[in-house]
Amino acid sequence: MAEQAQYEELARQLSAVGAVKRDMGRILPPECPAGSAAVLTLLGRHGDMRMSKLAELLAVDMSVTSRHVAHVAARGWIERSPDPADKRSRILRLTSTGLEQLDELSRRTTQLLADRLSDWTDEEVGQLIRLMTRLRASFGDCRSAPPRLPAPVVAETTRTPAST
Repeated sequence: MAEQAQYEELARQLSAVGAVKRDMGRILPPECPAGSAAVLTLLGRHGDMRMSKLAELLAVDMSVTSRHVAHVAARGWIERSPDPADKRSRILRLTSTGLEQLDELSRRTTQLLADRLSDWTDEEVGQLIRLMTRLRASFGDCRSAPPRLPAPVVAETTRTPAST
C-alpha cells in the first residue's frame, strides 16, 4: 500500500487534471461549448436515450440538461422523437450532422493529445490509459453514488460550569 505522502501527491496531481480539461475545452468550436460536446459524446457512446438518462450520465439536473439539449437540437445535431413506451418522454438521437460534429470534436481532441504528448512513447500513452482506466474502475461509477468519506472526527470538549 502506498504511503500517505504518495496519496497527498496523487491528490495534487489529480487536481491539476483540471488544467488539462480546460485546455481541451479551448479547442472546441465556438458553436459547440463543453456541455454540448458532452451531450454529443454521450449519445455517440451510449446511443439513443431519454433526457432523464442523459441527465444522469451528465451528472447535472434536468434544467441544465434541457439547455444543453436545446442548444444541440437548434443546430440540428440531435433529434427528439416521442418515446413509443411513454408519449410524455422524448428519445434523443444523433443526426448525421451531429455525427459529423462528433467526428470533428474527436479529431480536434485527438490532435491536441497527439501534440501535447508528442514526446511520450506509445508504451507511456498505453500505460496512462491502463492506469486511468483502473483508477476509474476503483472509484466505480462516480456519477451515481456519493463519495464514501470517512466520518469526521469530533473532538470531545469538557464543559466547566460558568463562574458566578
